[in-house]
Amino acid sequence: MTEILENHVPADLSGQRLDRALAIMFPEYSRSRLKSWLLQGNVTVDGQTPRPRDSVAGGELVIVKPQPEQSVTSRPEPIELNIAFEDEALLVVNKPAGLVVHPGAGNTRGTLMNGLLHHAPSLETLPRAGIVHRLDKDTSGLMLVGKNLAAHTALVRALAERDISRHYLAVCAGVLTGGGKIAAPIARHPVDRLRMSVQERGKAAITHFRVKERFRAHTYIDVQLETGRTHQIRVHFAHRRNPLVGDPVYGGRLAMPAGATEELREELRRFRRQALHAARLKFTHPVSGESIDLSAPPPQDFSNLLQVMRADAEKTG
Repeated sequence: MTEILENHVPADLSGQRLDRALAIMFPEYSRSRLKSWLLQGNVTVDGQTPRPRDSVAGGELVIVKPQPEQSVTSRPEPIELNIAFEDEALLVVNKPAGLVVHPGAGNTRGTLMNGLLHHAPSLETLPRAGIVHRLDKDTSGLMLVGKNLAAHTALVRALAERDISRHYLAVCAGVLTGGGKIAAPIARHPVDRLRMSVQERGKAAITHFRVKERFRAHTYIDVQLETGRTHQIRVHFAHRRNPLVGDPVYGGRLAMPAGATEELREELRRFRRQALHAARLKFTHPVSGESIDLSAPPPQDFSNLLQVMRADAEKTG
């Protein structure tokens, strides 16, 4: 059973709307959720249930009865998960390429969410089964999941405030001369609704990158997200005409260096997913306050791609 919360309204909140005061007093829950509980009668102020817009005077006793909610309707499935970290508050899963995160049209079963619900059934009461941020189906790597409402709310807030550091490894077309920053707003493509694109009216999107290794026609890069728009890394590098290797949506034609080895030709032709891996997550634990810094090496297909590119560079160099 969820613990009942009690607190007195601080004097410095006198005159504030009740729903705003609640959000300040109980920051582990979102303002909208607290307002919902208030409207349901699960929040009382000196024994009464006032309206969200009513003002507080200061000193009132507030009692909150957090309510579990059936936020997810997906069915649990015994899907093997590669857990990189787990405790009572959260878990981090290393998602393989090819695994869909959320059920949807054509993917109602066999998703990461189905596997998470089997692993931790209590996640059914959380928005999106506690998933804090998503990865595209064919992007591999680390994903963060809150295991209770307070942890999930705190992590979502930290992500919005850019307090969670996310590093990716990628291989793009073209030989980059150095690292840099891409600041280009992103919005849904005006014609193809399955794609995103750089547009002036889009939401601000910022990507930082540095060169790890150069090959004859490609570059191995470390990418850090400052914002987290849909397909951000893929769209940004395609926009600067350095699309990620294998990207089926934004990739365009293969970047094949002159005189490429047969091994490289074959590898580039069969690598049909974006060469993108969420390699590192760094964040503050929402309960203990300790710094969590997790890394995951790229999967075998990504490592093979790098190995073949190195071999090509050595043979033709």
